[in-house]
Amino acid sequence: MDITLHKSQIENKKSKVIITGSKSESNRLLLLKALYPEFILENISNSDDSNLMTQALISSSDIIDIHHAGTAMRFLTAFLSIQDGKEVIITGSQRMKERPIKILVDALNELGADISYTENEGFPPLKIKGKILTKSKVSLQANVSSQYISALLLIASKLENGLELTLEGEITSIPYIKMTLALLDDIGIETSFIGHTIKVKTSAQNQQPKTLTVESDWSSASYYFSIVALCEAGTEITLSSYKENSLQGDSVLVDIYKHFGVVSTFENNSVTLKKESKKLEPLTLNLQNAPDIAQTIAVTCFGLGLACDLTGLHTLKIKETDRLVALKTEIEKLGGDVKITNESLHLSPSDKMNKNVPIATYHDHRMAMAFAPLALKTSIIIEDFNVVSKSYPAFWEDLQSIGFKITK
Repeated sequence: MDITLHKSQIENKKSKVIITGSKSESNRLLLLKALYPEFILENISNSDDSNLMTQALISSSDIIDIHHAGTAMRFLTAFLSIQDGKEVIITGSQRMKERPIKILVDALNELGADISYTENEGFPPLKIKGKILTKSKVSLQANVSSQYISALLLIASKLENGLELTLEGEITSIPYIKMTLALLDDIGIETSFIGHTIKVKTSAQNQQPKTLTVESDWSSASYYFSIVALCEAGTEITLSSYKENSLQGDSVLVDIYKHFGVVSTFENNSVTLKKESKKLEPLTLNLQNAPDIAQTIAVTCFGLGLACDLTGLHTLKIKETDRLVALKTEIEKLGGDVKITNESLHLSPSDKMNKNVPIATYHDHRMAMAFAPLALKTSIIIEDFNVVSKSYPAFWEDLQSIGFKITK
């Protein structure tokens, strides 16, 4: 089903939006709560991914279908491998069956897990026979997906002898690894990260009961940074709940969007984004540590008529879709000029923007949300608009609340 975003403007110069908890933090904490039930979680994400994660963790079925939820696939593969005596097949959508998982499976099997492929070697579905893992040392290629690393770290304290994980090659998305380690530290699990070696000590005992509050999602905030960047000077949007010293890698938005004249101010567990007058320049940026905001930034640059060179994007090819190809295709439909490689995107400056263009979303929530701010410049059509429920179910309602005109 499609929706039309008519050319709109933010009439209220000071708007407020409350955003649900971070999907990244929620899925990590949901797994930790399954391992340590004494914890209480607050402000959990209401995204499809987190709901699927919750259901899978309590499921008694011998088949678990996580649909498009890549994080859940990686984390649950590790979790299920240590559920002694439980045998499960974990599967997903057709796209999920095309997303590689061999690096994680090899690492788990090296630790003693019993995981096999039911269809294509190296890809879901997986047959997992849960058991007690006694080995504690493993190496992992570190330049593909940090979720493989986090999956191992999240179960490490429940391994018989803890975990010593050696990372090989250049490390991708370090902030997400540090987020996982910070959450482990927060619940009292001892960790260290020195050079290319991460150690997590075993913790068979129950932890002290504690309430853990999930910070709101910075990836979801990115679309409001884009909206403010595309607005006139003086526009303000306040988002809650956000911390200035966030664990989330995408909080680099605060620094990146200064380039577009967006100034961020933290107060009372909220961040206010304000557009200030600024001479705009082409953008060159390495997003190796925050690849999930690449779509938002590329579309912001297109909306402002700016050139950009984005690198460090090799992980985008194995996401919900090949996001580099998808960005090139959809921006060029709007009138832009994009060149891509396996790890970079170059956007040429353009003052042309076609209207009423249907934007394909490729089962990818971020495609829908990244392109939505362009309604401040022209009318656009978003195909399969419900795809946003994967991470931000209230997205369209929240846009309408700040002045976007949307019809189904």
